Amino acid sequence: MHLNVPSAAGPVNILRGVDLDLAAGEAIGLVGPSGSGKTSLLMVLAGLERASSGSVRFSGQEMTGLDEDALARLRRDSIGIVFQAFHLIPTMTALENVSVPLELAGASGAERAARACLEAVGLGHRLTHLPGQLSGGEQQRVALARAFARRPRLLLADEPTGNLDQATGDQVMDLLFALRQEAGTTLLLVTHDMRLAERCERRIRMANGLIL
Repeated sequence: MHLNVPSAAGPVNILRGVDLDLAAGEAIGLVGPSGSGKTSLLMVLAGLERASSGSVRFSGQEMTGLDEDALARLRRDSIGIVFQAFHLIPTMTALENVSVPLELAGASGAERAARACLEAVGLGHRLTHLPGQLSGGEQQRVALARAFARRPRLLLADEPTGNLDQATGDQVMDLLFALRQEAGTTLLLVTHDMRLAERCERRIRMANGLIL
């Protein structure tokens, strides 16, 4: 797989000949310096960026030729994403933030299921709070609840503790690993923190758009 982006000086190679297989149910820690291509790889796997060449397959389905609507449905049904910056909807309560993907998927009892997800991450008492009324750790717990609401087959986590202090980040990661273990979810964790990467079953290092 290759990913090139245009620039004033010509095309820039972000990913170069990446070849990677993720086994169902495994946890992979993806490490490397800033600018090595980790987040770009995650975005391609999520269908949020398109590879310039090569193939991306998810559970046997070729993603490369899917249109934007089909990619959105695939993410909705099978892929959870957790970002460093939480990306909660600021005008919606914690309960509403978690309910949204369930409602978009047409799930029955979306609010009841969202409530159960928030209780699972220890936020049953914060259901009606807006993101601005929650601490950073609580916001990331809401993001985890939202990501796992549909019991995704794949979770892509991009520096999920990057905005948290170490103690809070460790608590969030304990939750993340417990949730993915319970759901049997495959995890690709992008991190600068080798302590977190070492909690994964496999570690991959990237540099200059290559897997070393």
